[in-house]
Amino acid sequence: MSDSWAGRQVVGHRIGAVEYVLRDLTDSIHSGIVEVGERLPAESALAARYGVSRSVIREVLRICEAQGLTTTRNGRGTFVASQQGDTRLVFGEFSAAHLIEARPHVEVPAAGLAAIRRSEAQVTALQELHEQMQAETNAEAWVQLDISFHGAIAAASGNPIFQVVLESISGALSSQSSLLNLGPGRRESADIEHRGIVSAIARGSVAEAEDAMEFHLDQVKEALSHAAGTTPRGPRHDYAGHRLEHDTRGAEA
Repeated sequence: MSDSWAGRQVVGHRIGAVEYVLRDLTDSIHSGIVEVGERLPAESALAARYGVSRSVIREVLRICEAQGLTTTRNGRGTFVASQQGDTRLVFGEFSAAHLIEARPHVEVPAAGLAAIRRSEAQVTALQELHEQMQAETNAEAWVQLDISFHGAIAAASGNPIFQVVLESISGALSSQSSLLNLGPGRRESADIEHRGIVSAIARGSVAEAEDAMEFHLDQVKEALSHAAGTTPRGPRHDYAGHRLEHDTRGAEA
């Protein structure tokens, strides 16, 4: 890989750290600046180049691998696998198709049970989580709240199996959420969908809670169909010295 690619640092307007790095890296792969078969710099080198934490770099690399753009080889590093990526999104051990198939069988009944088994403290916690998500401006922090929100519903269901299942796929859900909620308007739509779920659980309506969760997961499925093999686009930037300036708030999360 060219030293000039790894060494350039430039400026522009504010976006979240993951989105900033993801756009920059995928632009480089799509345009052929970083060629298929080339090994990417180590996490520490990428973190230094972009001025972000290694956790941000790891999240970006998970998304790139899910899109089929890169592959990680144990002991050798991360390599560019494809210039355009693959429509078969994979998040860790699970594909997007696996998550789409499984989640309705776990989260829809969990929401229904939460409506009749939740305590007042759990309702309050869900409402507070939703309020935090609406107020959160940092994309990475929002994703973690998203995972906590769904986990809290599983806990409120009173069935520990639902909790264990969601905990076991939390890494995949986090990577999927990071990818989907980079898209324009998706995070705002998710907040509205979450509000419907919380309201139904607070009212104690099993049918409404199940319907609200099912609708939410349907919207996730639709968003995945648009995200497959693509990266949300923003203002163009180049390696001659102009790219987006990222918002480092929460970059260490």
